[in-house]
Amino acid sequence: DVPVIATNDVHYVLREQAPIHDILLCIGTGKSRNDPDRLRYEGETYYMRTAEEMAALFAEVPEALTNTLRIAEMCEVELDFHNYHLPIFEVPDGHTPQSYLRALCEEGLRRRYGDRADSPEVRQRLEHELDIIHRMGFDTYFLIVWDLCRAARERGIWYNARGSAAGSIVAYALDITMVDPLANGLIFERFLNPGRVSMPDIDLDFPDDRREQMIEYALHKYGYENVAQIITFGTLGARAAVRDVGRVMDIPLTEIDRIAKLIPSIPGKPVSIPQALEQTGELRELYETTPYVRELLDTAAQLEGVARHASTHAAGVVIADAPLVTYCPLHRPTKGDAQGGNGAEGEESVLKTVTQWPMEDLEAIGLLKVDFLGLSTLTVMRRACELIRQRHGVELDLYSIPLDDPAIYRLLSGGDVMGVFQVEGAGFRRVLREMRPSRYEHIVAVLALYRPGPMEYIPTYIHRMHGEETIEYRHPALAPILDETYGIIVFQEQIIRIATDLAGYTASEADLLRRAVAKKKKKELLKHREKFLEGAVANGIPRQTAEAIFADIEYFARYGFNKSHAADYAVLTCQTAYLKAHYPVEYMAALLTVERHNTEKVGALVSECRRMGIEVLPPDVNRSDLEFTIEDRPQGPAIRFGMGAVKNVGDGPVETILKGRGDRPFQDLEDFCQRVDLRLVNRRALESLIKVGALAPFGTRAQLLGVLDRILALSAEFHRAQEIGQMSLFGEATGVRLGGDLALHIGQGSKAEVPQQERLEWEKELAGTYLSEHPLIGVMRELDDVVTAYIGQLDEEIPGQLVTVVGIVRKARPYTTRKGDEMAFVTMEDLHGSCDVVVFPRVWKQTRELWLPDQILVVRGKVDARRTPPSLIC
Repeated sequence: DVPVIATNDVHYVLREQAPIHDILLCIGTGKSRNDPDRLRYEGETYYMRTAEEMAALFAEVPEALTNTLRIAEMCEVELDFHNYHLPIFEVPDGHTPQSYLRALCEEGLRRRYGDRADSPEVRQRLEHELDIIHRMGFDTYFLIVWDLCRAARERGIWYNARGSAAGSIVAYALDITMVDPLANGLIFERFLNPGRVSMPDIDLDFPDDRREQMIEYALHKYGYENVAQIITFGTLGARAAVRDVGRVMDIPLTEIDRIAKLIPSIPGKPVSIPQALEQTGELRELYETTPYVRELLDTAAQLEGVARHASTHAAGVVIADAPLVTYCPLHRPTKGDAQGGNGAEGEESVLKTVTQWPMEDLEAIGLLKVDFLGLSTLTVMRRACELIRQRHGVELDLYSIPLDDPAIYRLLSGGDVMGVFQVEGAGFRRVLREMRPSRYEHIVAVLALYRPGPMEYIPTYIHRMHGEETIEYRHPALAPILDETYGIIVFQEQIIRIATDLAGYTASEADLLRRAVAKKKKKELLKHREKFLEGAVANGIPRQTAEAIFADIEYFARYGFNKSHAADYAVLTCQTAYLKAHYPVEYMAALLTVERHNTEKVGALVSECRRMGIEVLPPDVNRSDLEFTIEDRPQGPAIRFGMGAVKNVGDGPVETILKGRGDRPFQDLEDFCQRVDLRLVNRRALESLIKVGALAPFGTRAQLLGVLDRILALSAEFHRAQEIGQMSLFGEATGVRLGGDLALHIGQGSKAEVPQQERLEWEKELAGTYLSEHPLIGVMRELDDVVTAYIGQLDEEIPGQLVTVVGIVRKARPYTTRKGDEMAFVTMEDLHGSCDVVVFPRVWKQTRELWLPDQILVVRGKVDARRTPPSLIC
């Protein structure tokens, strides 16, 4: 006989949570609570009953409860929060992980430093780091990451390690990082602090089209059962909770939207519903006077933070020393879930095991997490360097592209930032023009400064950099620490050095001070304040001065940036600037290819090519490939638009066309239809290619669109005949007459081309840019020194900023104010996009005759970010 047991069907913890559970059911199933046929749990009994309630419920079968308790006693689960479960890394015979790591470092130091490898500075730093790494038990960790980087190099996969790992000479010697920590003043304890026991964290960037390959390597190396990707849970924020609950309550969508938008949205600082009620008078009034709003907000407030859906972490991979099921629950995502998170765009995603615990819980039980990030910049650089090798015979890679080439800093000082890593956008363009950087260290600083908070110190930094403002230090001992940033605390590492050099902290203690200040831990701050002041006074610094220095630390630590991270990314900034400066055609072709699925970005990049004097040739079925290619012409190299970048086309149809084309161009439309099975191209793709002019060799767009259905039908008929073998002795499909029919239909079609404005609209929509001659192309280069912003990129400008744009007037709508004054709302457009220009009465009165359709105007005005997209006010 099978013993009977008692169970409790639990769907929520407390009885009073039944209504919220019902709302969640409606959200999950997409139903209204008023739908009579929806899934529901009747009553309020699906909560976790107490032992007394269970005893009363099963009073007639007490043995059922006894059996349940017996099963509970048999279950033994003990979570280990004290040990790490690093994967087993096999080292060569005669080595331990510790000795093998040292051997690799010794070899790497010779390669990195040459004769300086035996200098006291290098030796002391190496011994210091190896000692900490071994004492903390992380020798194997470094070998694992070294092996991943070695495997990437062997496969020709470029990589970059981001974050604080750049502060490690061990990582530098192992070729994990590219930045010399000694030359850049980087601190190891910012990366691995023996006073703060936690797993090291080295994030690895790979080209986004090769990332999946590296995850596959880890799977093969450590075993499919020992490797998994990591789950993430999307939770309901305040606005999302209001929208979801509002739909369940059948509140009109416009009303839901109005209420949700009354909750402040602050990037990086989510505002809860109770906080919004305190901060927003209009929302509070609605809550107090409207019953359904009160119910909506009360219900939504209970759902804030509740997990709404699960997906796969974009980068995180966990690797263990045993099957992961030993340590945590696992699951296999559905195909849709996997595509949502497994792999980067453009990769073929492979379904893999995913943990059911999120990253923080996995780290708590000692599992190793490695971030495999996809970085498209690496893809661009690799493609550009391959084109450079093919066209110029020059071999370049991440190790050989210099950082001290003057052309880098000329380009950046000129604000030529489109396509340059981390510094794209009008704001960076303006800062770099004012700064006029002349060396790598300036780029490290600007990456750290150009963020909310420290941004206010950019003018001071620039003035001091150019000798226009005196640099003052609170104490001479600060000079060697803050000299590189002209007296301003910019980096977290500077805070650590101030504590060590002025107050006698160890580097480990100083890192804990940095964390305490950054996280505003009051109790710890009080302890550190006294410790700092005592140490500084003991070193001969007046107490009043020490207090002022500590106040500076408290203030700047809120914004201080990790210098290791900035130094690492500044390398890629300078290297992409080098490629753009010396090999502009190859670099822009690579950028366009990588961004080809982003129509808006393609449009901006094509405009940049034209500004640089690089001709971009239109798509052509006889000359274009899937990607953007370079064609050498008498007037210089040009970039040919890739057919894969045309909206609605996709890679499959293009590959079908290229297979049919082979190594000889299509002679005419008949030849095209016979050699390309247009059933595999589809109507929408072919129509889009016609609209952007890719089939121009065969007729005008009007003619080809007129016979589009006939083209598709005849090609399909021809290829069906081929498939069933209806071929004549001369190799022609019997009964299929392509040439005559198509020639006849095209001949009978309209000879007039589609109006230019309509062609331009098609090109803008489908290719992201104007492919035909555009009146602004010639003007933009002439006005480059005048124009400070692009119309299509006003969202990158600071609200209220005064900018100068050039564009074409599309339409002007006069408007009479209440006072009887006339003003206008004008739509203007440049090569990057369009915006509204608000022309107030005084300016409109003086200039109204200029605002004519198709007129090219230079306009100066203030950015109004209250609208989406932003507008100009003049």
